Amino acid sequence: MRASVSPSTQTQRWLLPLLVGVSIFVLDQMSKAWAVNVLGPEPHQRSLYLFDDWLILIYTRNTGVAFGLFQNLSALFIVTSLLITGGLIYAYIAYLPNQRRLIQGATGLIVGGALGNVLDRIRLGYVVDFISVGWWPVFNLADSAITVGTLTLATYLIFVGDEPAPAPLPPPRDDTLLGELLSKDVEV
Repeated sequence: MRASVSPSTQTQRWLLPLLVGVSIFVLDQMSKAWAVNVLGPEPHQRSLYLFDDWLILIYTRNTGVAFGLFQNLSALFIVTSLLITGGLIYAYIAYLPNQRRLIQGATGLIVGGALGNVLDRIRLGYVVDFISVGWWPVFNLADSAITVGTLTLATYLIFVGDEPAPAPLPPPRDDTLLGELLSKDVEV
């Protein structure tokens, strides 16, 4: 069981994930609106080539999950995304070393990205994707945030794992007896 934590410590543990999550969510939604306005309104209508054929901005609609798998199951993905996000928040509270900034940032990236894609599915019935890099499937900022956050969290847990807890302080000594012994005259 966890010891009680002061309100200021609680605020510190939630401030960075909240700021990162809200920032990712807002940037994701703004970038998707830009993609629809500039590259749409219909999918594959216009393309913006940034680095030859390597980096292309092109508006697409994804009704599936990563890599376009499992198309037309948006309701299922809304529920599973929310359950996974809730599970991550629970793990952050109960099990993860949430005092670590790296864990806080990774959690914010994952939650902000997940909620950005969930909002698309609720509002539109699909996720707006618009970034095409090389042979990789088209994705968006929310996907990138989820990927970076998950890789960061996984790397931390695999390579750092459970750090040993700091050694407890020794119990306070009662020097009364020692003081009494030292204050007595010793007969030799």
